Formats: sequence, structure tokens, C-alpha cells
Amino acid sequence: MIEVGMKDIQDAYEQIEPFVFKTPMIYSEPTSRRVGSEVWFKMENLQMGGAHKIRGALNSMLKLSPEELKRGVVTASAGNHSLAVAYAAKLMETSAIVCVPEYAPLTKRQKAEKYGAQLLVCGPHFEDAERKAFEVARETGRKFIHAYETPETIAGQGTVMLECFREWKDFDAVLVPTGGGGLLCGTAIACKAEHPETKVYGLQTEASAPWLRSFHEKTLHNDCAYAPTCADGLEGAIGWPNVELALTCVDDIFVVDERTTREGIQWMASKHHFMIEGASATCLGALFEEHEELKGKKVLCLITGGNIDLDKFCNICEETYE
Repeated sequence: MIEVGMKDIQDAYEQIEPFVFKTPMIYSEPTSRRVGSEVWFKMENLQMGGAHKIRGALNSMLKLSPEELKRGVVTASAGNHSLAVAYAAKLMETSAIVCVPEYAPLTKRQKAEKYGAQLLVCGPHFEDAERKAFEVARETGRKFIHAYETPETIAGQGTVMLECFREWKDFDAVLVPTGGGGLLCGTAIACKAEHPETKVYGLQTEASAPWLRSFHEKTLHNDCAYAPTCADGLEGAIGWPNVELALTCVDDIFVVDERTTREGIQWMASKHHFMIEGASATCLGALFEEHEELKGKKVLCLITGGNIDLDKFCNICEETYE
């Protein structure tokens, strides 16, 4: 099993703090009034690169030796991790190759290239991009920087919750958009160490939900249906190591309807004037669906990123929700 503890998260924060923003937590009065809970947002969409992923990427790369940095890095991602690695590589004056699937949003591709990374588009599925990245690592000696499944990445992502606890410790529940599970596990480890009563719920959309059965049946199930989703950052197969770790600290997984996720994007723009990704909007979708576990509770939503293509954002905002 991957081993990560609160000390690892604290050490990660000391490493990355000089390079990242301390993002704000904001209270959402309109959301709280609508759903009957006290709702707070941790605004990682305002983070370096527009997403929380810089935390894990930086923590991983700050641990590399001078020789490894000289050879450069490579990664695979549907978007935010690729631009986080590109940005971290620029900070550390090394080179990066990022491998993305064809569905990776244009805005994320452009940002990665803007930061100086070499971009490789590698087929229709995340697994295609990951295979290519491993191939590049073998052939060039570049260090592979995993998006979610190493102790360094998980500890780095857990610093989001560490920051929150330095302001508040009495959340009843935390909602965590969940792709590979690095943020989910890091958040849950921090919660169980600092405030064990806090419940941690992972979120996926119905269009791509391998976590639900994997978590409940305690065995890996990537045989679910995969359909296009506005939460592209959560799309794709998952690995057993993070599921195994999540079983020790996560309370449950919620699957959110695609429609309420899209409504969450529109709601955030209308009520708070922020553009957020579909992954982030699963938090709002879960609240709108009135899960019994969230009613009347103090709920923290991790708004993980804001890198959404403008045309997609505009189309969603023009839709009608009743």
C-alpha cells in the first residue's frame, strides 16, 4: 500500500509554500440558502496554473536530484497535471514533455505549451497518453511525474486541506472531485489526522464512474461505461493503489448527474462570477442532488480548477435548468 501520513503533507507544504498561492476560502450564501447547508468553497481555480495540480507536481519535482532535473521530466494527463508539470519545470529550469489524450481541453494544451513544455497528443484515451509517456521515459531517461499515484503527489495534493484547517477545523463534510484519487486520498489523510469527525466524499459524474463500484466492492473495476463528460478532468480508468489507500480514510463516493454538474458551472458563473471546470462543478451538483449526508451540514467544496474551454463554458451557461 502507498504510505502517506500527515507529516508527509506538512513537509510537502513547507517545500511548496514559497511557490504557490494560498487560495481563499469563501462562504457561498446563495448556495447555502438553496441547499439548506452551510457551504464553503476552497478556490483552487485561483491557484498557479488555474488548478490544484501544481501542489503535487511541485512536491514531486522538488525531490528530484540535480542529475534527474538535467535529464528533464515527462508526464501524462488529461489536462491540469500536464500544465502543472510544465509550469513546475519552468520554475526549476528543466524541460518537460507532456502527453495528453485527444479530448484534453484546448485551454489546458495551450497553457502547457505557453510554459515551455513539448506537447504530444496521443490518441483518444488517457491510457494512450500514459503509454506514450512511459515510452518516452524509458527511451530518454526523463523522470515520469505521476498525476496522482505516488506518495509525493498525494502529499502535495493534501496541502489543499492543510491550508483549510489552518483557518477552520469544524467542517462536517468535504466534497472532493475525484479522478485518479490523489487529491481525494491527500484530503482524507489530512482530515482524519486533524479532525477525524469530518466526512470525506469523492465525486465522479455518471459518465465516468469507476470509483463507485471499486470503492464499495473493495476491488478494482474499470469496466464501467465511459461517455463524454463536461468533467473531463475526472474521466478515465483508475488504479488499485489509490483505491486501496482510499479504503482506509475516505467515507464514501457519490456519483453526480451530468446535468447537475453542468448546472453547477452555470451557477458558479451566475452567483459568484467565476469560470470553473466540470470537475469542480461536481461539488455543486452533489449539493443540488440533496444527498442526505450533506443536509444541514457545514460543507467544504474543493473547487479544483478553472481551466475550461470558453466555447464549452458559454454553451453550458446558455442552457436552461429548472
